[in-house]
Amino acid sequence: MLDSIDPNYLSGYVDGEGCFMVSFSKRLNLKVGWETRPSFSVGQNIDRSEVLYLMKTYFGCGNIRQDKDILKYEVRSIVELVNFILPHFNKYPLLSSKKNDFDKFSKICKSILDKKHLDIKGFKRIAEIAISMNSSGNRKFSLENLTE
Repeated sequence: MLDSIDPNYLSGYVDGEGCFMVSFSKRLNLKVGWETRPSFSVGQNIDRSEVLYLMKTYFGCGNIRQDKDILKYEVRSIVELVNFILPHFNKYPLLSSKKNDFDKFSKICKSILDKKHLDIKGFKRIAEIAISMNSSGNRKFSLENLTE
């Protein structure tokens, strides 16, 4: 079945149901004071979850977890994001304005892989980019909270 999957279909599905995001958690033991966590996720009602399992098989990484009546396919590993998720969406791009979030997410992931999130200057740049993503979402932190 994997041979018959159209990668453009998966990109289209993500365009409608997926999310590229970066979250931050206060960590006083870190030099910059914050942990930076990028993640890619796709949610779906449990009774329509077949595509999530297909994605997990297609990408060969990530996990599926239940959140109330929703299943979520998630990839949080920076190595898996850079090696599997980013190349797919570079080759089979999103068509909606979500592509802008993906492009920002891609920059952030590459910066994290290069360990730029571990110094203040790099962290501030990542925070600026992350805050500009997902304009319709709820934010726990403002740029001022993250960079003060």
